[in-house]
Amino acid sequence: MSESFLPVALCLFSAITVAVANFAVKRGGDVLSARMVLSITSALCVLPFAFIVPLPEAALWPPIAIAIGAHWIYQVFMVRALHRGDLSLVFPVMRGLAPLMTAIIAVFALNEYPGMLGWLGLLLASLALLVFALPQGEDLGKKKLNQSALIWAGLTAIGIGLYSVTDAYGVRVAENRFTFIVWLFLLDWLGTTAVTVWTRRGQLIARLRPQLVGGIVGGVSSVFSYGAALLAFSMTQAATVTAIRETSVVFGAILGAVFLKEGLGKRRIAAAILLAAGLLMLEA
Repeated sequence: MSESFLPVALCLFSAITVAVANFAVKRGGDVLSARMVLSITSALCVLPFAFIVPLPEAALWPPIAIAIGAHWIYQVFMVRALHRGDLSLVFPVMRGLAPLMTAIIAVFALNEYPGMLGWLGLLLASLALLVFALPQGEDLGKKKLNQSALIWAGLTAIGIGLYSVTDAYGVRVAENRFTFIVWLFLLDWLGTTAVTVWTRRGQLIARLRPQLVGGIVGGVSSVFSYGAALLAFSMTQAATVTAIRETSVVFGAILGAVFLKEGLGKRRIAAAILLAAGLLMLEA
């Protein structure tokens, strides 16, 4: 496998596994509680590696802290968006705009400039992701625009851009990139768990019980998914990683078509072709 293809392969693997994670968790119920189970499961999965990888050097702790803060901001925005609007409304916005938000933030934070063809590819990929994830057929006309949900979905896209850039920076400056990956997973659960315990006090167990299976499956999948993405961050531009990783909406639709008998339709097939064209521009 060539060095240029490796980050692409990692991103595609990350996209498939994040689709599996979302498919496992999005079974209805309490989104915040599901995120808590997912985050704790992820931390437990990587715990044995904490005794293998070197401890973070002093200079790495600030990037870890900043990255954890960015992840917490993203999760707060994401939970608020999902609680205020239908998944078919907010998911296209938050995931479709994420590559473009990442590219814009990376210009200022990482001095990464995609170039004219790269910007065009990002725009095409973002548009394709938005079109692909919109509801199908008659359902599209029935969806009323929820301004509050759309605002939070847009903020979630910015949150994705923030954590993508902070994680890309952290994995690049670490003396051992696996140290950053392990300790990010080890500490990422703290913020979500604190918020869940506080807001769900008195009913926490009842809220968690329906989310255990999906959250555990999602947590294991997330370790593989974001671990692969973090490795890719150390090899190529953050915007490229995010754009390819957000093809998870395509893999999620395929899972829905196969297991839930949801149709793909001509519009989604056309959007998938447009997405592929945009991604090819990024790699040109």
